[in-house]
Amino acid sequence: MQTAAFTLSSPSLPILKPRRLTPSPNPRFDPIRVSASKRNDLSISGNVVSSPSWPKRSWSGCSSASPLRPWTSIPLPASESKPERFEVRATAAESANEGENSNSLLKTLELGSLFALWYLFNIYFNIYNKQVLKVFPHPVTVTVVQFTVGTVLVILMWTFNIYKRPKISGAQLAAIVPLAAVHTLGNLFTNMSLGKVAVSFTHTIKAMEPFFSVLLSAMFLGEMPTIWVIASLLPIVGGVALASVTEASFNWAGFWSAMASNLTFQSRNVLSKKVMVKKEESLDNINLFSIITVLSFIFLAPVALFKDGVKFTPAYLQSASLNVKQLYTRSLLAALCFHAYQQVSYMILQRVSPVTHSVGNCVKRVVVIISSVLFFRTPVSPINSLGTGIALAGVFLYSRVKRIKPKTA
Repeated sequence: MQTAAFTLSSPSLPILKPRRLTPSPNPRFDPIRVSASKRNDLSISGNVVSSPSWPKRSWSGCSSASPLRPWTSIPLPASESKPERFEVRATAAESANEGENSNSLLKTLELGSLFALWYLFNIYFNIYNKQVLKVFPHPVTVTVVQFTVGTVLVILMWTFNIYKRPKISGAQLAAIVPLAAVHTLGNLFTNMSLGKVAVSFTHTIKAMEPFFSVLLSAMFLGEMPTIWVIASLLPIVGGVALASVTEASFNWAGFWSAMASNLTFQSRNVLSKKVMVKKEESLDNINLFSIITVLSFIFLAPVALFKDGVKFTPAYLQSASLNVKQLYTRSLLAALCFHAYQQVSYMILQRVSPVTHSVGNCVKRVVVIISSVLFFRTPVSPINSLGTGIALAGVFLYSRVKRIKPKTA
């Protein structure tokens, strides 16, 4: 029988001797060759395997056609390698981080928008409210109009289920009534002050709210202030006194009305700590403010009718040579802005800490003072500006040092 011998081209390897193979009618199944054929589109002709993409190899076998097996295994495709699995996992982790960053950015933008709306509504409230009180010096009726519009908005909000109406128990209602009473007086005194003095001066006096808060908390709650809190109150009191001495629109009625507003508003905060220590889950801050608004309207509407009568009717306003349409429009806008900035303030308080909210309130007062001075062209002396700046700096300092707790023995 004739045999054929193939020799390797490498001189370092010995010459291979031919080995005799007998063709088999049923060739042995080779899974590697079959898999390689499917993956690399190899052409099979009879029993001879041809792959133009493989490098040339030397084979040992007989001259007859028989199944041949390569010396080296065929490398796996890149799609089955382990590094790609790692890359897929890394890509998924990066996508998750990008999602978290996107959510954080969205929340930051939402909070910034709420702060901007809070300041904007407050600015327009003070401007429209001052314009109304200039030509219609009846702060009780003006305050009732604001509570009336707020009550209508609250009823619409509950009726159309924009915000879920709370279930109030008798004990909760008894606790809310004092809060509504001081809330009513606080807004009434503020409007009385705005009707007598400049907007900037009213808000400068109202910068003394921390002083009344510390005083009432010590008297009724037994919360003694730290030395840092007391130190922060000194520039507040000194700045307000300096601004008051040099204020061009100074008026004792406006001054004491603003002081009474500070007292009543801080009394509301103390009462809320004292009697609203534990609230049901259904009564959140927004619903609490809504209930207080409705009760304030109920409290003040009879007082306005008794004191001012029907002076807000078109006939009376025309007899007083007032622009009825303009007065009604500005009163409505002031009331809408009043209710809007209060609601947004509570929405911000649900998202940030009380200290952050206090700092934001201090910045809001600065923005309102500057905008009112520019809009009404209020004359401000350098010493008056200095006093206002010192007072507001003290308020900012107070909001920062308030977190410092006294050391316990």
